[in-house]
Amino acid sequence: MEQGTIEKLSVLIIGSGPAGYTAAIYAARANMKPVLYQGIQPGGQLTITTEVENYPGYPEGIQGPEMMVHFEKQASRMGADIRYGLATKVDFSSTPHKVWIDEEKEIHADTVIISTGASAKWLGIPSEERLNGYGVSACAVCDGFFFKGKEVAIIGAGDTAAEEAIYLSKLCTQVHMIVRRDQMRASKVMQDRVLSTPNIKVYWNSETDEILGDKKVEAVRIKNNQTGDTQEIPVSAFFVAIGHQPNSAIFKDYVEMDETGYIITVPGTTKTNVAGVFAAGDVQDKNYRQAVTAAGSGCMAALDAERYLTSIGH
Repeated sequence: MEQGTIEKLSVLIIGSGPAGYTAAIYAARANMKPVLYQGIQPGGQLTITTEVENYPGYPEGIQGPEMMVHFEKQASRMGADIRYGLATKVDFSSTPHKVWIDEEKEIHADTVIISTGASAKWLGIPSEERLNGYGVSACAVCDGFFFKGKEVAIIGAGDTAAEEAIYLSKLCTQVHMIVRRDQMRASKVMQDRVLSTPNIKVYWNSETDEILGDKKVEAVRIKNNQTGDTQEIPVSAFFVAIGHQPNSAIFKDYVEMDETGYIITVPGTTKTNVAGVFAAGDVQDKNYRQAVTAAGSGCMAALDAERYLTSIGH
């Protein structure tokens, strides 16, 4: 690519999960000629989810990757310009906003919609990767239903892990909760709830040694980090709830975030502290993190961007 060529846009959308594609659908229909860069994982987290049963309009359920293909096709059909490429640097210190793609292409955009999502944190053991989608999951709310009436394990000690353990306890016969230390990080009220739920068994001072199973999860081997003893627990699923990492690092010099990197938006809107920069989906939502809420905020971001463009006379 030749140096010195700058592309000027009204709307640039960074990221391609439900939030980014929905923003593209709305912006394209409003004739804002949006350009969307898909980023490192086109389709986002849903491309590593197998069955999606909780998105309205799919009575039979749908595979995550297939659903994202539908979103992409719809955005394209409306006229959104969808491209491969990764935003690697931004400069939001003046208008128009500057964004560099793959470190070389420079874009000047009147509005930017950040929908870069969040990535689940994983333990990093090979069996976890191998069985991902075959009983290993980072979303109990998404996948717990498939293990109704079975025994499952969950690892984590924060509010999300506690919440997900309680959610699973209503579906599964037994929930084995693996906690690394001798206490949880979760709020007192959540801990009390976990400890008073009869079918949640907590394993303190324990680490996951290995997830066992050939084609699907069959058991988990845990190790007591005080005694070094190991034990195998037969389970049908293994849920990882050790947190999410919002994909927001390249914006940190300009956009306000909380201590964990989630972008802060004005309540009830997708507006950030930078005029003309909006954030939608999991990059700004640590509470719900569902496909349907991400899509809803993508719609909001496109409408917010459209109003902003009108206000500056575009």
